[in-house]
Amino acid sequence: MYRTHTCGQLRAADEGKEATLSGWVARRRDHGKLIFIDIRDRYGLTQVVFIPKEAPAAYALAQELRSEYVIKVTGRVNRRPQNTLNPKLATGEVEILGQKLEILNASLTPPFEIEDESEINEEMRLKYRYLDLRRQKVFGNFALRHKLYTIIREYLNAGNFLECETPILTKSTPEGARDYLVPSRVNQGMFYALPQSPQLFKQILMVSGIERYYQIAKCFRDEDLRADRQPEFTQLDIEMSFVQEEDIFSLTEGLMQKIVRELKGVEIKVPFPRLTYAQAQEKYSSDKPDLRPETGEQFAFAWVVDFPLFKFNAEENRWESEHHPFTSPHPQDIDSLESAPDKVRSRSYDLVLNGTELGSGSIRIHRPELQEKIFKLIGIDAEQAQKRFGFLLDAFKYGAPPHGGVAFGVDRLLSLLAGESSIREVIAFPKNSAAVCPLTGAPSEVEERQLKELGITLLRRKPQA
Repeated sequence: MYRTHTCGQLRAADEGKEATLSGWVARRRDHGKLIFIDIRDRYGLTQVVFIPKEAPAAYALAQELRSEYVIKVTGRVNRRPQNTLNPKLATGEVEILGQKLEILNASLTPPFEIEDESEINEEMRLKYRYLDLRRQKVFGNFALRHKLYTIIREYLNAGNFLECETPILTKSTPEGARDYLVPSRVNQGMFYALPQSPQLFKQILMVSGIERYYQIAKCFRDEDLRADRQPEFTQLDIEMSFVQEEDIFSLTEGLMQKIVRELKGVEIKVPFPRLTYAQAQEKYSSDKPDLRPETGEQFAFAWVVDFPLFKFNAEENRWESEHHPFTSPHPQDIDSLESAPDKVRSRSYDLVLNGTELGSGSIRIHRPELQEKIFKLIGIDAEQAQKRFGFLLDAFKYGAPPHGGVAFGVDRLLSLLAGESSIREVIAFPKNSAAVCPLTGAPSEVEERQLKELGITLLRRKPQA
């Protein structure tokens, strides 16, 4: 048996019990005739004292202990003397009088101290992420992430949603950011794309009659990085049939209310304020305004609605979708699609939290004739539309229900809840600002044999170091 208790479990009421703990040596202090060590696991930290006359063999072995050694210790739970109590620790009223000690594994000297207060270069932290994650503050972000997922699933499952996975290897549909491409060995010269979002598949699920879908989905975008961007990120993806904007707003507000209440102990007011895109730009010069000075709320949510349906691409001299080409135009503006495309409002909406765009969504186009008109306006003819999106358009011919959805950046939400300035702090193994994984060294070169199997020849390859 490696443990009878965790390192954060023992209290004064356990005095006199025999306990076995396993974990890492957080620190060791040699006071001559006494050796103190703090043993740590994910649950907390407990002080252990070794005394030569009580357990000479354990005391002798304790002299070999160093920081981050993995150990198992058995002993009696004692109350600490009154002048040595540690109110900062949950276990601060007790210590273990060590009677047996086993070194389960040794450790090299860590490149930095495993302390919450330590100031450590981010590149170093990410290179040795397995050590960084041992710090309680860092670990706390991932405990928070787990709780968030639990709350999401509880809320949506209670609302009769089905959690459905969609493919990771899919078809490239060049719209928006650049795709990450994956070459096919079996079909040489052909490529899969990693999904920028499950957009097309979730709409097909609506055609399938799923009606209420969600997924905590991995998404991939090949774009320049910043504090709130990563090449791979997680979004909460939701789609519903037979809904309008208010249905989605109400569902979302209830979810956010539950999340903030259960994770932060704060009650937020609903419904959230609503601003049109034009109002937000006029009053705040931003489509993601921070309403905290006005509302007095630490968490200030707002909806921004009625975005333009199109934006003009001067370089290509054509209109293109502001959001994506499956976003429905505002019903009152449909007659202006061809005569005044710059005036057409979309049925899209963004959820903003504290000046950060948390998520976005829209009511989708479900009628083929309207979809064809939108494609034509943005310069996609019938042949191109079939080549890019044929599998979705074909599905729409078999009775697509009215539907809409929303997707939220889980990493952005977590960083705001945790009070972190970068989403890298809430991702277990993130990439750095150069889109490199400091832990593994990815991306990396591959062997010529692998390229040959894929039918790929590089135009230029860096010489091996």
